[in-house]
Amino acid sequence: MVSFASRKARQHAVMSEDFERELTREVLRTELVRVRALITTGCVIVVFLTAIYLVDSSVVQRVWRGTEGLAEVYGLLTGFILFEVWVHSQIRRNLKLDRDLPVIRRYIGALIETSLPTVILILQIRSMGASQALGFVVPLIYFIFVILSTLRLDFWLSTFTGFVAAGELLTVALIFDPASGSGEPQIYFHAVRSTIILICGVLAGAVGAQLRRQFAASIAAATARDRVTNLFGQHVSPQVVERLMAAGTSAAGDLRRVAVMFVDFRGFTAGAQSRTPQEVVDRLDGAFAVLVDILDREGGIVNKFLGDGFLALFGAPLETSDAAHRAVAAGREMLTAMERINAQTSWPLRIGIGIHFGEVVAGNIGSPRRKEYTVIGDTVNFASRLEALNKEFGSQLLISAAVREALGEDGSDAVALGEVQVRGYEQKVLVFQLG
Repeated sequence: MVSFASRKARQHAVMSEDFERELTREVLRTELVRVRALITTGCVIVVFLTAIYLVDSSVVQRVWRGTEGLAEVYGLLTGFILFEVWVHSQIRRNLKLDRDLPVIRRYIGALIETSLPTVILILQIRSMGASQALGFVVPLIYFIFVILSTLRLDFWLSTFTGFVAAGELLTVALIFDPASGSGEPQIYFHAVRSTIILICGVLAGAVGAQLRRQFAASIAAATARDRVTNLFGQHVSPQVVERLMAAGTSAAGDLRRVAVMFVDFRGFTAGAQSRTPQEVVDRLDGAFAVLVDILDREGGIVNKFLGDGFLALFGAPLETSDAAHRAVAAGREMLTAMERINAQTSWPLRIGIGIHFGEVVAGNIGSPRRKEYTVIGDTVNFASRLEALNKEFGSQLLISAAVREALGEDGSDAVALGEVQVRGYEQKVLVFQLG
């Protein structure tokens, strides 16, 4: 039982690992969207330039001083597209391996990508002059990279992208624009424009960081929900999951007073022999659906399915002051529901129920990567033995003296069966029948 507490740190570590893994995958997915957008943009520019050349070749002559300059741009764009295709393949590879991209590679990639407009701008300055080139469309291409850097979900990467774009544009302007050295207003013009680009990079980073926080919050909530589902089973109702997430679940072993219920279908194996496997599954699933729904309404949970039966808990993992009352109410309703179902089917099923109330140790047991919430103690063993006594008495709902005492006036219809010898126990115990 001491080992329960020692697992708490490991459980938190596993959850953190799952969270980081899923967050990394989400970031890589947004990176893929960004890269696809860049590839698409590059292809669109190539198509646009080709269309201009085919429709009005004189434009190419005025802007690029002939096809040679245009060919250089084609070469740059083709190289850029191939580079982004390679980046895309690397991201997909890392996504399959659940591995993040190295940080340095991200910054190098941002530097290479953002430098593309700079190289094209220098080529255009050579063909049409600095003043015209700096006032033309190429400097606006920087904004494409700044905007798409938001999808990196990293404040510093977006800021770095804005810094590279602003710095390279300002450097090119100061070096190639002949008016830069002759008057301060021209310097201010370039400086202000570069500052705007840098500010856009910072803002893109802020938006990306906010998106990352929202992704992290969503993933944390999903991870917590998955953890609850893994611990308590997919049969736990959504309402119970919400309450468990709100209350929190400890990996430590807690001493609880709970009502333990064992349910078993009588004669199920014999009836299954004359039916197909699909008929058996359908009949069992239909019955389980009704019984588990009753448990949900009474605040109980199925701790584990046991072939043609199950173990249910009242008072764990969520504490309740009337666990015994809820368990008995659920048991009574189960008997009524089975009578109703049996009247509508050619394969009637008879259930046996045993309920005991007492102390157990409740906690999460299993490997660091897969745990199961369960209860341990004599209360569980005795409830199992109690259910088995239904065969001996021909009954369907048996409760222990502890349950009868907890019921008070609600258990006035309980019939004492006397002190009974229970397998595994030296002394006889008092057993009551309900229903």
